[in-house]
Amino acid sequence: MAVSSSCGRVLSLCKQFTYVFRISSQHCAVNFTRCQSHLIRENSPVLTPSWTSSFSFVGHCRALHTTISRRGLDEFFDFPENWGETTVKSGAPWTAKQLRSKSNGDLHKLWYVLLKERNMLLTLEQESRRQRVQMPSPERLRKVERSMIRLETVVSERETALRLLQTGQEKGRPGAWRKNIFGYNYWYRFKEYAIPWYMNRRYKRKKFYTPKFVEPYIRLRIEKHLRERARKRSMKRQSMAKLKEKFPQMKTSAS
Repeated sequence: MAVSSSCGRVLSLCKQFTYVFRISSQHCAVNFTRCQSHLIRENSPVLTPSWTSSFSFVGHCRALHTTISRRGLDEFFDFPENWGETTVKSGAPWTAKQLRSKSNGDLHKLWYVLLKERNMLLTLEQESRRQRVQMPSPERLRKVERSMIRLETVVSERETALRLLQTGQEKGRPGAWRKNIFGYNYWYRFKEYAIPWYMNRRYKRKKFYTPKFVEPYIRLRIEKHLRERARKRSMKRQSMAKLKEKFPQMKTSAS
């Protein structure tokens, strides 16, 4: 009898606890719904109560713009269907003509797409080196790098055109072509000083001219450069002739 009475007390306590927990959960849900509808009315007073009842808190969180694929660190690796393949199909790199027809927003998005693709390919290249295996389709990395270089070129062209239209300067920082004492031409960027140039000793130490006794050495430097270029061309011609002699079926370039 004592055992049965104690079991009955335990069961009644469990039922009471379940009833109280159910009531508290319903009360919290009702309060949460009221707070949510109140916030929606304050932020957007145009919405009607029928519209606010259909919205949910999760829907408001997903209204933010995020990328479609949320794979985390898996984006540093290739797709699973390409694992173990020796060749992976890829398209041609972006040309400057195609990029010039894009808007600034499209170029901005394309830059990050190419950046993610390059990071993935660099990770794949490093992993192939670690495992001492051939990287599948290594030409993809060169295509991505060429596309990024051309995209930077197109963006710099637009910036230069806008700068010429607004200020008349080709460079981002104003300057001029000048010569140093060794006869080299270089782009000198203008700077701002706190005192005038004729009172600035640091500016006076700069020599924007070439002395007379340096002119013969300029001619010798140009001759040295031309001889070096001719020597490289002759070496390339000789190496191509040797390869043609060993492999007659090899196709040689027109140059």
